[in-house]
Parts: sequence; structure tokens; C-alpha cells
Amino acid sequence: MGESTVSFELPPAAVRGVGSRPFGVYVHVPFCATRCGYCDFNTYTAGELGTAASPESWLDGLRRELDLAAQLLGAPPAADTVFVGGGTPSLLGSDGLGHVLDAVRASFGLASDAEVTTESNPESTSPEFFAGLREAGYTRVSLGMQSAARHVLTVLDRVHTPGRPVRAAAEARAAGFEHVNLDLIYGTPGERTEDLRASVDAVLDAGVDHVSAYALIVEEGTALARRVRRGEIPAPDDDVLAERYEVIDSMLSAAGLRWYEVSNWAASTQARCRHNLGYWLGGDWWGAGPGAHSHVGGVRWWNVKHPARYSSVLADGALPVAGHERLSEDDVHLERVMLELRLAEGLPLDALDAGGVEEAHRAVADGLLERGALADGRAVLTDRGRLLADAVVRRLVTS
Repeated sequence: MGESTVSFELPPAAVRGVGSRPFGVYVHVPFCATRCGYCDFNTYTAGELGTAASPESWLDGLRRELDLAAQLLGAPPAADTVFVGGGTPSLLGSDGLGHVLDAVRASFGLASDAEVTTESNPESTSPEFFAGLREAGYTRVSLGMQSAARHVLTVLDRVHTPGRPVRAAAEARAAGFEHVNLDLIYGTPGERTEDLRASVDAVLDAGVDHVSAYALIVEEGTALARRVRRGEIPAPDDDVLAERYEVIDSMLSAAGLRWYEVSNWAASTQARCRHNLGYWLGGDWWGAGPGAHSHVGGVRWWNVKHPARYSSVLADGALPVAGHERLSEDDVHLERVMLELRLAEGLPLDALDAGGVEEAHRAVADGLLERGALADGRAVLTDRGRLLADAVVRRLVTS
């Protein structure tokens, strides 16, 4: 809790460009009812926090941070997108999440067509919750499903019942949400192919227009990592993860949900998550809340992690910045290749140097990039290339 902060100012060149690129606001809610065994996000249960911090002190800090952010940026643009993540934002209830959005409006304002998303745990939602979100101004909901198999949820330490995410998605749609996402995690030890197929079937039955699916990663310091290290459960197998991904992609594609980023599928262009596209396409965003990361004009910074420290620094009138860096040209180039290559539209070839273009042609010969797209001046991953996206990036930037 004794995290140190640093003085922080944005260089004038970075501030001058604000508004010429997509601008989003990310809000990190650090509270969870329980801690999932696989999660290494910056989250805290009530027992871990005790009286050191509360949703009320966090919200006070959030308002102060957003006000300071607007001052630092001078004449900040209205937010094109807002994304409330965590943690478990739905623990705040629709009233609390309404206060969060009010704080963003007060400091930045919202574009007339702003996309406003909140993550939610299915168990802490209800028809009344979704109706309250709509009234508050939210336009999109992302629900954590992970799996429809009870034994898989048990390994992940997820507390929701298998059928609850589908019912929650239906409740969100009934409340007027056109855009609803369900998250899946695949490759959990003990998950069978039939478990995964049942999970995807449940997603499709829910009628959502967006699906995110992520391979399970065993993060150091988590309860899951300790179980793997003790030999209680096996580590995820790379070949199994590839097979699982192919199953997901095949089933979603057949149902009309097309991949637009390696781990994301949408029913239409309008259903794509604009906030995440801002990340992937080099936009600007202010990340508010404990541990949140921000990026403006090639400068990246991150906040102190503990909610109590976060609130106390802001109460003293300072930004809670724990560290920052200015990205070099090489850093910007690497991140552009790494992120844009993951998109269905791919990466313009003119973003690569001569060696990178030569390597792109070799990747076509190896079945990793689409031949027709390359002829049109873009590097686009093939189905096989998506499974090896990180390796393709290394080839294009280390040529």
C-alpha cells in the first residue's frame, strides 16, 4: 500500500494531437466478491481491503482523477468510447455505474454516438440492473461466461451457475441492449471438446452479437499457477489450445459471427467493440482507477495499484501515476505491427521496411499470410497464421 508516485506531465506535442485520433476512457473497478484462481488482474475482495478502501472512496478518487485528466489535456475531446472494466463493475449496481458515467460526462463529455460498455458478472445482474444501465446511458454489456460446463467453472473458481450468463444476456437484450458480448475461456484443464462445443452452442442460443474467446494462460502468482506447479492439474497444452480455437472459429463463423480480431468475433461491423479497436489502431485513452494504464500521443503511464493509495494521492490533489514511458519509434512500430496484424483487415505493407515486406512474401509461401491480400498491399493472417500470430509478428519486425 506504500506505493510511490512520480510527477507527471504530458509533452506539448502529445497534447496537441489529442482529438486527431480516437479518444476513449477506461475506468478500472478494482472490487470483486471472490478471487478467481486464474485471475492476475488488479482486484481486491472486501476481506482483503477491510476498511482501507471502499466503493465510495474509490468513486471520490475517480472523480478527482478525471477532473485532473481534463485539466492536463487542456481542451479534452468528448470521449468516443467508455469502457468500465475490472474487477467486477456490476458489484456497483446500476446506480453506481450511473455515477461512474456521470463522472466521465462531467470531465470529458460524451460524443453523440459514444459507445459505452461495462463488464458484468452474470451473478450480480438482473433485469432491473440492465434497465438501470440503459437509463444511465450505457450502450453495450460484456458478460463473463467462460464456460457452460460446471466442472470447468470449478477449476477456474468461477461462482456463477452454468446457465446464468445466457439468461443474463437475454435480460440485457430485453432491456434494449443491441450489443451484448459473452466471454469464453478455452483450454482449461479437464475441458473436453464436447464441453467447449456445448459452451459455444450456449453462446449462440443467447443470440449475442459479439463473442470474445481467450486461451487460458497460467499467470505467475495466481492460485491456478500454484496448483499447476504442485502437479494437481496439468498446464494447458498448446496443441489442444489450437484445436479448441479452430472449433470456436468454425462454429461461430457458421452462425454468422466473423472474426475481426484474433480473439474476437462480431455479427456485423456495428457489433465490433470500438473501444478495443481504439487500442489496436493506436488511439488515445485515459485509464482511470487503481492500476489503470493510459496512452496519449506516444506516452504511456500507469497508476498505483492499491485502492487506498490511489484515493489518498488524489485527495492530496495529485495524479496517482506510478510510472511512465515515452515510446520510441521502434516501440511504436513494433506495437503497430503486433496489434494491427491481429485484425481481419490486417496491416498495410507500407508499415513494414523492405526486409519486412520480403518476410511477408515468405510468410505467404508458408501459408501464414493471405496471397490475395498481399497483392493488394496488406498483410492479412490466414487461418493458420492466426494460430501463429506472435511468430508472424516476430518475423515481420526482426527481418
